[in-house]
Amino acid sequence: MFAEVTLETMLISVGAAGVFALIGVAFLGLTTGRQRVHRRMAGVTARARGAVVEETAVRTSVRRETEKGRFTGIDNLASRIMPRPGQLRTRLERTGLKTSVGQYFLANLVVGVIAGFLVFQGIGNLAAAAIGGLALGLGLPHFFVGYLMKRRKGKFLGQFPEAIDLIVRGLKSGLPVTDSLGVVAEELADPLRSDFRTISDMLSVGKTLEDAMWEAAERIDLPEFSFFVVALSVQRETGGNLAETLENLADILRKRRQMKLKVKALSSEAKASAMIIGALPFIMFGVIYAMSPEYEQALLTDPRGNIMLAVGIFWLGCGIAAMAKMVNFDI
Repeated sequence: MFAEVTLETMLISVGAAGVFALIGVAFLGLTTGRQRVHRRMAGVTARARGAVVEETAVRTSVRRETEKGRFTGIDNLASRIMPRPGQLRTRLERTGLKTSVGQYFLANLVVGVIAGFLVFQGIGNLAAAAIGGLALGLGLPHFFVGYLMKRRKGKFLGQFPEAIDLIVRGLKSGLPVTDSLGVVAEELADPLRSDFRTISDMLSVGKTLEDAMWEAAERIDLPEFSFFVVALSVQRETGGNLAETLENLADILRKRRQMKLKVKALSSEAKASAMIIGALPFIMFGVIYAMSPEYEQALLTDPRGNIMLAVGIFWLGCGIAAMAKMVNFDI
């Protein structure tokens, strides 16, 4: 009993020390970041007094908005520790939230410590707690970011045909393409508003329409938006009726969305069956453990039981992945 308390105390102490250390680094980075921001603001003010044009101030504001996560110590630490920080920063931007790499790293650490503590409380094995904390600390934030990205893409696709119709009406009324994009940024709700506002800001600081649109396509990462950018680029190079081309594109996007909803409705029964079959072993394990804990205690305490439990969970995961692949269709 004394050994278990010692291991538990050690795990809690290490986790708490790590969390408080990173929080201290974060506050130190915030202080340093504020000082650098104040210096940048002072420089911008001095240049403005020297008759610097307004376009330069807009460019500085846009650059500061896209790079604001680099001025904190926790972001620098996370960028050195975590692999491929550039791709991670892109994933976080696609969620639509103002989350930095340092905040994501801190979330990984907190989730890992909590998960490891809970696994140790349930099993009492320090190695299993370390493995479980590492897996959950890396996996849960990753899947949560993926869920936020998927939700934002769904909202974007739901509003995108309406945005194209708004651009078409602007073109038919005599507005240029750039002004029509600005109308979308003013009239529609997020996430379209923020994305098209970013495009308008890029155009206002001197970027060409093709460069701004392709940067937006890389950031949004949707084939439908890439179709839209290709249509604009081809029309500017070859000419033609852009309004008619965009009307056809909006009609195709609506029909594609209808097909996706039809497939979702037809495969809903299979998905529900897969969810029930996948959750049933865990539900029954919990029920039996609540009624008779000693009946399943060997799976948690005996090494052979741990191996059997791990193998069972692995093959169950393979079955769930196969069923999910069978009911997932790309349109």
